[in-house]
Amino acid sequence: MIKWFSAFRRKKLDPLDFTVLKTDMHSHLIPLIDDGSQSEEESIHIISELKNLGFSKIITTPHTMSDYYKNTPEIINKGKIQVSKELKRVNLEIEFDSASEYYVDYDFRQQIVKNSFLTFGSKYLLIEFPFVEEPKDIDDIIFQLQLSGYNVVLAHPERYLYYTNKDLKKFTEKGVLLQLNLLSITGYYSDQVRKNAEKLINEDLISFVGTDCHNINQAIKLKECFTNPLWHQLSKSEKLLNNTL
Repeated sequence: MIKWFSAFRRKKLDPLDFTVLKTDMHSHLIPLIDDGSQSEEESIHIISELKNLGFSKIITTPHTMSDYYKNTPEIINKGKIQVSKELKRVNLEIEFDSASEYYVDYDFRQQIVKNSFLTFGSKYLLIEFPFVEEPKDIDDIIFQLQLSGYNVVLAHPERYLYYTNKDLKKFTEKGVLLQLNLLSITGYYSDQVRKNAEKLINEDLISFVGTDCHNINQAIKLKECFTNPLWHQLSKSEKLLNNTL
């Protein structure tokens, strides 16, 4: 059985692009407001590449972090409008929208009662955790968000090395949706992150996938996914919600 599975993993697969997803719901393509795109030209270049990879809609999600990227809905919406104008000027036809990737810190928690987060789709709220340790009182924070009507989406859980699959499954049992970074399956971040991604895919715990694209090099590297068995497996999951956005 093990030999058969290994042979399957080595089998050359036909390239499969991202058309089945339709929408990329995690990227950083508004210039100069976080660690993503640094110019309108770069944004257009990346968006053009993402379209070539099969996406027909992009919901870009700049960081909102109290200590580093103090973005507001007004700043993000202004940037979205500017990029949309540039897309129209260069005749690049693709849907372009925005939300945000919210870093869970003290300030984030204080904002919950104000109900002013940028969301996408069915009030999906994209959040991220520190890479070093789990946020304090995270169960309570998630409960408060859900009580406020948000559908919580946890960004790239495979990259939080302090969590096991069992930990992450507990989140899904609380109604949290998990979003996997496509580059994670290629080993781009680390081999451990790739292994974590594989476990999540095998247990069918992923509801969204995103490029988390910050620059053109990442956009180009995404093509490596096309023949990756994990992407082929993931593309067949009935849990994926990207194409509903």
